[in-house]
Amino acid sequence: MKIKTKHLIAFILFCSISIYKGNAQQWGNHTLYATQNGTSASIMDTNGVVTHSWTFATQTAYSTYLLQGGIILRSVKKPGVSFSGGPISGEFQKVDWNGNILWDYSYSSTNYVSHHDICAMPNGNVMVIAYDRKTAAQVTAAGCTYNQEMWPESIVEIQQTGATTGTIVWEWHLWDHLVQNVNSAAANYQTSIVNNPGLYNINYNLAKDFMHMNGLDFDPILNQISFSSHFIDEMYVIDHSTTTAEAASHSGGHSGKGGDFLYRYGNPAAYGATGAAVLNIVHDAHFIPEGVPNTGYLVGFVNNGISASQSSVDQVSIPRNGYNYNLTLGQAYSPSNYTLRHACNGHTSNQGNSQQLPNGNMLVCMAFLGSIYEVNPAGTTIWTNTPGGTLVHAYRYDDCYVNNAPPALPTITATATDLTSSSATTYQWYLNGTQLPGATNQTYTPLVSGIYLVRVTDANGCAFYYSQDITFTTSATGIATSDNSLNEDFTFYPNPSTGIINLNSTNLAGKNYEVMVHDIVGSLIVKEKNTTQINLSEQMNGVYFITLTMDKGETITKKVSLLK
Repeated sequence: MKIKTKHLIAFILFCSISIYKGNAQQWGNHTLYATQNGTSASIMDTNGVVTHSWTFATQTAYSTYLLQGGIILRSVKKPGVSFSGGPISGEFQKVDWNGNILWDYSYSSTNYVSHHDICAMPNGNVMVIAYDRKTAAQVTAAGCTYNQEMWPESIVEIQQTGATTGTIVWEWHLWDHLVQNVNSAAANYQTSIVNNPGLYNINYNLAKDFMHMNGLDFDPILNQISFSSHFIDEMYVIDHSTTTAEAASHSGGHSGKGGDFLYRYGNPAAYGATGAAVLNIVHDAHFIPEGVPNTGYLVGFVNNGISASQSSVDQVSIPRNGYNYNLTLGQAYSPSNYTLRHACNGHTSNQGNSQQLPNGNMLVCMAFLGSIYEVNPAGTTIWTNTPGGTLVHAYRYDDCYVNNAPPALPTITATATDLTSSSATTYQWYLNGTQLPGATNQTYTPLVSGIYLVRVTDANGCAFYYSQDITFTTSATGIATSDNSLNEDFTFYPNPSTGIINLNSTNLAGKNYEVMVHDIVGSLIVKEKNTTQINLSEQMNGVYFITLTMDKGETITKKVSLLK
């Protein structure tokens, strides 16, 4: 579900997916690639013919993506920065199809610099990974025993204000989320590391560049960010729904945890848990987007995944629970190992990426081999090409995505009882990050309080587009009805219930009506006509909503608690 350009193409209409799904044909016709430290980017077709290219005045530092409509987003190797190492960037650009620079922004000073990956946001903003410089005195004060300068990581979101200017609209700093059990006088001291998995143990890897983040992604449905760490051998998820102030704290946002890690995978020892390390040099952490098999899985390119001579692409089914992730405190996050693994065609000791495609195929870029290939769901290689050079990333796009500019993002208008999307071709509503089955009209009437957003497609049908989420609160007793007597007379018992619920209303006798029961995320559990009893004994404990609709359209919804 990444809106990041490398996966925007994966948000394809379901009608398109059905055409491809289940066959072994190639998906898409345009493969974008650019070499690290090179000054060009190219698109080749599936015959290996270069159909379009860009030439730049500056070197590409790491990532290059294609935004819908043929705009390049690239990280730039800025000269004269005050940090050394690789891949240092300090700058990024948006460049149109004809090579005109639309935005050239520098994020570099003596105290910070962007590096490695960048991420295109749905609203046109750009997120960057950056180093923050901390002095030896600051390191010591944080309870770290290294006692030298360190470069902790940060993530910064920038909004364009001019051809070379921008405004930082959101930021997250790892330094705000440290834990240690060495210096009891420091504010981040905790006796137990394993009981604080949302924080980073600053004494785990004692080095200046101790984490070395390298992959960055955004999930527009959950409003969450994923990233990967080369040196810690982990992939992480954090909340992006926070304000910058909340991102510096341990509370707030949809998850309620501020900027703390919501989830981490790959190396339990990094937070004091038992369990084997399952990642061995990981890059390119990303979510599988909606409209692609295994939607929501977390994926990483593992350089030494199979062995020191063969890389892998690992997919992980992560234990999401609303906006948080299940964990038994004191233990490692599940799963204990990858869910699916692709053994790569060879080995690259560093860098590399993968892209999961709507028909179940996968594009794999072997960075140091200079090669790109596509495999079908059975793992059979059906296309390969070797442009040469260090190919950090490569991505596949289809004609619709390349040739059509994206529409404006959808917006939601709220009334006392309804949510209405701006006009589009198709609609799909979500509650608390979960798709609402059947909620496909322009207007949706919420049954429960929660966080809603809408996904739309435009007339071109190139991709999915997501609104910003909105918090909606229903009344405590239910949705208002046009029939006041129905509201007063309709009752049910017992509440809480152990499973059998009796409906009671003097208005029901001799009339036609429908009864529906929805769970907390809006899924339909029961639908019956003219009944006076509902059986929920096979459902899980929790809150449910009973909706009674009379034959003339009068409707009332009330809440019931199931406690068995």
